[in-house]
Amino acid sequence: MTQTSLQSSTAPSQPQEMVLFLRPSRGWAALNLKELWHFRELIYFLTWRDVKVRYKQTALGAAWAILQPFLTMVVFTIFFGRLAKVPSDNVPYPIFSYTALLPWGLFTKALTDAGRSLVANRAMITKIYFPRLAIPIASVLGGLVDFALAFVVLIGMMLYYNFAPGSDYHIAVTPALATLPLFLLLSVVTALGVGLWLSALNVLYRDINYVLPFITQFWLFITPVAYPASMVPGRWQLLYALNPMAGVVEGFRWALLGTQSAPGPILAVSTTIAILILVTGLFYFRRMERTFADTV
Repeated sequence: MTQTSLQSSTAPSQPQEMVLFLRPSRGWAALNLKELWHFRELIYFLTWRDVKVRYKQTALGAAWAILQPFLTMVVFTIFFGRLAKVPSDNVPYPIFSYTALLPWGLFTKALTDAGRSLVANRAMITKIYFPRLAIPIASVLGGLVDFALAFVVLIGMMLYYNFAPGSDYHIAVTPALATLPLFLLLSVVTALGVGLWLSALNVLYRDINYVLPFITQFWLFITPVAYPASMVPGRWQLLYALNPMAGVVEGFRWALLGTQSAPGPILAVSTTIAILILVTGLFYFRRMERTFADTV
């Protein structure tokens, strides 16, 4: 007994093999969201890579994050504010439209990048294992940098109109401003939910590349970016709220500009739809994930 114990204690230690058992899971466990936390550094580096590569070898660099919404605001101001005389809830139309363009720009960029993210990263998917959810999530988070840059311009515009001689506009700082991060989160949730559906479908059907521009253009017209949601007749308001971005845009204007009252019914319906899209998108993405490496 003693000799055996002595030999076993002096024998060189053998490297232990780790065995991984793969078993099918159902329900919330199938999403395995805990795995994303273990790969949080990968998500960070993928996000940072997208931000660095986005404007690489461009003459204006990150200035494009400001020019795109600003020039769109100028066009909207000329055609909708000056020519069409679209109401702007007693707010200068440039600020009225630019405030809506901030969450809308975040949504469309995140939607486009996430929808094409799996095909764009096919080399990673076919070579190494990692939770595939990290790719569309990083694509969505990368748009927050552009949002932050464009938000600085909005602050400058509000200060300009507040102190401009003869201007009737005054910055309205209300307690509703504290809800702004929630509306930003709702925009990210909506973009991620739709992006998960489109990214998984894009692996199977490359038609999604051609559908994406049409989706974003059509979605713009049914979202109160260039016009207020109050222009929609009352009997269509709840149906109009099925567009989750309607609640986001109206919420941004209410939180930042103090326009009208809180978008209660619209926001409730939009939030429900956004969460539903995200949950179904997660399950569909996980279901199709096993085929990505073979199909992409």
